[in-house]
Amino acid sequence: MPKRGLMPLTTLLQRFTLCCALISGAALSAKDDRPNVIIILADDMGFSDIGAYGGEIETPALDKLAAGGMKFSRFYNSARCCPTRASLMTGLHPHQTGIGWMTNPPQSGKMDHGPEFPSYRGFLNRNSVTMAEVLRESGYATFLAGKWHLGMNAKDRWPLQRGFEKFYGNLPGASNFFTPTYPRGITYQNEQIAEPESTTDRRYYTTDAFTDYAMKFIGEEKEADDRPFFLYLAYTAPHWPLHAHQEEVQKYVGRYMEGWDKLRETRLQRQRELGLIDDEWELSERSFKAWDELDVAKQKDMDLRMANYAAMIDRLDQNIGRLVDYLKGTDQFDNTLILFMSDNGACQEGGRLGGKTDPFDLATWEATYGAGPGYGEVWANASNTPFRKFKHFTHEGGISTPLIAHWPEGITPREDWYGEPATLIDLAPTVYELARASYPQHYAGHEIHALSGVSLTESFTGQKIDRADPIFFEHEDNAALLDGKWKLVGSKVSVPGAVDASKWELYDLENDRTETRDLAARHPEKVARLAARWSEWAGEVGVYPKPASRNMPQPKK
Repeated sequence: MPKRGLMPLTTLLQRFTLCCALISGAALSAKDDRPNVIIILADDMGFSDIGAYGGEIETPALDKLAAGGMKFSRFYNSARCCPTRASLMTGLHPHQTGIGWMTNPPQSGKMDHGPEFPSYRGFLNRNSVTMAEVLRESGYATFLAGKWHLGMNAKDRWPLQRGFEKFYGNLPGASNFFTPTYPRGITYQNEQIAEPESTTDRRYYTTDAFTDYAMKFIGEEKEADDRPFFLYLAYTAPHWPLHAHQEEVQKYVGRYMEGWDKLRETRLQRQRELGLIDDEWELSERSFKAWDELDVAKQKDMDLRMANYAAMIDRLDQNIGRLVDYLKGTDQFDNTLILFMSDNGACQEGGRLGGKTDPFDLATWEATYGAGPGYGEVWANASNTPFRKFKHFTHEGGISTPLIAHWPEGITPREDWYGEPATLIDLAPTVYELARASYPQHYAGHEIHALSGVSLTESFTGQKIDRADPIFFEHEDNAALLDGKWKLVGSKVSVPGAVDASKWELYDLENDRTETRDLAARHPEKVARLAARWSEWAGEVGVYPKPASRNMPQPKK
């Protein structure tokens, strides 16, 4: 990678001032005054689903955090659940962690892809360190409540073996929300729970339980050592199966009978009013058929599917509100940095019009695990308003996520949007700077990959991010590169041993973030230059040109 230039003097002074403030606070008190850090990750939630980003779903807790902190308009994930989690936890590109594709499913018998495929072994490798490992070494308490999905077929790959002191959640990617069972059940510390008990006055529900255990962990620490804490709260909502309490579902039944076409229009209008989306950017094309092409029975079916999805986000927001109230009640809110985001764009899995499970057959719907209780590509298209594509893809609809940052002692509330592009590999440098934590070159006898992201602390005061390199993406042979206003993106761009230049698209995101006008034919030299830079990066991090199947990628020629 090219070397960065000298850091601007203003940036040095800002960082020096921030560090002095933190150090002086620590000197005046016996208590460790470094900020608590909470990272909240939604699962398969679209760009426009919450109120602060244009949605109609009731999300007052998140909207209040957004109003009291800052909102990023261009924050990017890794297009899929476990690659995103790998980057989030390590500050590295997914391929560097061994999760360039996916983790192996539970009890699959496939321990890994073998040492000849280090970028695709399907679990978090030991040439990476987790945020929990680094922060624990620095004196933080470390907690995980929710979804792990970074390796489970051997216990040394579990959260407690990767830096977390306390863990309650599910090791694989998803589960039934009401009755999670083995091998997609609930684990507490290192033990499987056969029948998890409800933590509320309602029946057991994973979203509720994850929040309650998160608060339990925080409370136990405050009563004991009272160290600053790092909480990774990784919800499985609103990932399929779309299971929700009926108290929330019934709030939304009938609200979506106007259909996805109308919903996309109203969300886009709201986004423009909020200043999130430029008036000149066109709405991307509808992904499938028009709402009016459905008969009334199917419209009611689709309305109920979307009602379940909205109810999951509604309940997620309620739980975030409970966590905020708990932090306020225990006098920990003001010095806690809360970051909220989604792991990928909305999910199109399960069929264009949803899965085969009948949403009116409630008993079957709630008993089913999988994408059968899903809402389909058509609603996912609306969730990602105004962008193209979905989960898996590196077009804007696949990798764009809300990012809300809230920290009363460190972030002054701002109404405008922070528009500099940022991505997952920037979070670890940010947290380590605020925690005054040292990132190791070696850990537990292993050489550790260097970080390539940048700290976002300048963004907390509205300054530009000091980034020298483009931002790179690759997942399932979907690739992208962001360089200033330019985005190079393509699906199925690879051929054995090379890259098929005819598959690349080029967009000017300043004038067309919705990717409706491909400029590749007008700028072939720029495409060639950016494609060559992407290929260079791909070789550096271990991207294979052409995986033959999801279970066995072909080695690079």
